[in-house]
Amino acid sequence: MLIDSHCHLDFNDFEEDFEDILARARENGVTAMLNAGNNIGELDNQLKISEKYPFIYTAVGVHPHNAAEYPNVKAEDFIEKSAHKKIVGIGECGLDYYYDYSPKDIQQKVFIEQIKAAQQTGLPLIIHTRDADDDTISILGDCYKKTPFAGEIHCFSTSKKLADFALSIGFYISASGIITFNRSAELREIFREIPLDRLLVETDSPFLAPIPLRGRRNEPSFVVHTAEKLAQLKDIPFEKLAQITSDNFYRLFRKASDKGRYEY
Repeated sequence: MLIDSHCHLDFNDFEEDFEDILARARENGVTAMLNAGNNIGELDNQLKISEKYPFIYTAVGVHPHNAAEYPNVKAEDFIEKSAHKKIVGIGECGLDYYYDYSPKDIQQKVFIEQIKAAQQTGLPLIIHTRDADDDTISILGDCYKKTPFAGEIHCFSTSKKLADFALSIGFYISASGIITFNRSAELREIFREIPLDRLLVETDSPFLAPIPLRGRRNEPSFVVHTAEKLAQLKDIPFEKLAQITSDNFYRLFRKASDKGRYEY
């Protein structure tokens, strides 16, 4: 049993062979997937998938790359959408100063509105952060002091400082294919120290295919390679790692039902 805790199944990359992708996921023991949000305007497309397939959940959010398209978005916009039974989280959202596709002040404003939505709904926050550790920590810390909320740092690839902070407020940390890359020795050392009960695994597909498939379009079945590497780092059997990360997923995304995973 594995759960791909973060993918983008509504992207055009998957149009031509979607059913084959799901079949390969099943063959590799992937029992559920979370189709993360990037653009609130595309939510209907995400929901069409989740409504058709009971084992695919979704989240509503605005990615920092798209924040400039929604400078006036409010927490209420996410709260209203999140009433749908298949929406189990808020995001992905956060800060990305590496590409800087949206102005930093707009990124921060849109991020804070999504934090408010997580606080008011009780749904966990799915956070993207790149080259923005200090501001991410500052914003999360200030908001958490006012009203605690649950969440995860998805596709974690940054500093021990951020990992320690996230763990200190009870957040989960998700491993992607990046942990398999040759250049990721320092990142692997961070993951060695993350408690088992705070780990998730993901593909972030169609991006970041793990070794030995790097360079290809990523897909949910490939999460097995990330899980194998993580099990190796934690020095535990693969099956135990798969069970733990799946249990962690349902503990964090409490609105998700594990009944759906047996229906495909």
